[in-house]
Amino acid sequence: MDLFIARIFDGIATGALYASVALSLVLIYKATALINFAQGEMALCGAFTVYVLAVGHGVNLYVALLVAMALSAAGGAVLHRVLIQRFDPRDHLPIVLVTLGLLLALNALAAIVFGFEPRRIPSVFPRGNAVAFGSASLRWYTLGVLAVSVLTLVGLTLLLRRTRIGLSFRAVANTIDSAQLVGIRVNRVIGVSWALAAAIGTLAATLYVSDPLRQLDTGVMERVLIFAAAAAVLGGLDSLWGSLAGGLTLGLTESLVIGYVHWVPPELGMVVALLVLVLVLVWRPNGLFGAASAARV
Repeated sequence: MDLFIARIFDGIATGALYASVALSLVLIYKATALINFAQGEMALCGAFTVYVLAVGHGVNLYVALLVAMALSAAGGAVLHRVLIQRFDPRDHLPIVLVTLGLLLALNALAAIVFGFEPRRIPSVFPRGNAVAFGSASLRWYTLGVLAVSVLTLVGLTLLLRRTRIGLSFRAVANTIDSAQLVGIRVNRVIGVSWALAAAIGTLAATLYVSDPLRQLDTGVMERVLIFAAAAAVLGGLDSLWGSLAGGLTLGLTESLVIGYVHWVPPELGMVVALLVLVLVLVWRPNGLFGAASAARV
């Protein structure tokens, strides 16, 4: 029983982090109907920025995180303006290819600047356990990442439902041509989505590598991006709350498989979790919470 509780706690922490990165993917998808494959490497650069400020220059960790999120937002907006805005937002293939190229470029840049040596970022949350259940303990880290994920989700939900920019987001996601006809600046809306997604990605990546059990290196976000994209698809690419459900589902599945199916190496936990994704999509092609798509014929 203690093992089960411990695996549940670990799965919640990991799943909440997958959900946070998935939120950044869904945010861009809601404005553009495509996935930014460079999102993980953009988040990686943000986490390295936190490391440089907090560890290299002695800046307070929370101040460093806020500064890195602001710089990431600015960087996301600039990348959209320089690389993405020149393409027709209705033509997805060139934009997808650009994001794939950006993924490779940012990863190579991080390797050139920081090398391949693993680094540690101080824990964002207090170390130690908050609650004990027998020999299993609920860490402050687990509570913290879950709280941040939920608060981020609530904030984005309010932004999209209660603000003018949120209304513009929904209009652009529905149909770009109609949005332009009513005077919405489509490229500006998409640029805002890139900026917000970059900031959220930096927050999620920093929380992920600040776990005392993990380290920061140039390859750390590759696996996270795969799970985050799977979580977004599982929950429904147009559903913010679906991202949380998808992330927790994959995180819990991976954790329980690693804990109980001993003949499956930890490296194959990803395979089992993705099999769950495939099975769910066979049942619900639009994800658990995704809206059914309709096409005019």
